Amino acid sequence: MKERIKSFNAFYPFYLKQHSNKTCRLLHVVGTTFVLALGITAIYHNIPILWVFVPIAGYGFAWIGHYFFEKNKPATFQYPLWSLRSDFKMYFEILIGKISLNSSKD
Repeated sequence: MKERIKSFNAFYPFYLKQHSNKTCRLLHVVGTTFVLALGITAIYHNIPILWVFVPIAGYGFAWIGHYFFEKNKPATFQYPLWSLRSDFKMYFEILIGKISLNSSKD
């Protein structure tokens, strides 16, 4: 059995390796964009039912990326909170150009 990762700083490089496929990363960006749009719309227009679609949008796009393109098991199953935090960190780092959608495993 593998030893559990004990800090977010140690987890994030692992998370990025689990998201090295360009299409998987792109699907995460699309899903996270929908999550943010749904959340903002739900709050701004006071439409609580939209919150039902937030995990569907977020996990739906991400899991398609993992199962069909990355061909690995999402880190969410072992590290749910760090994975959520990492998804938003990766999302904003892609948007500002700190990391690329492209990677070594396309």
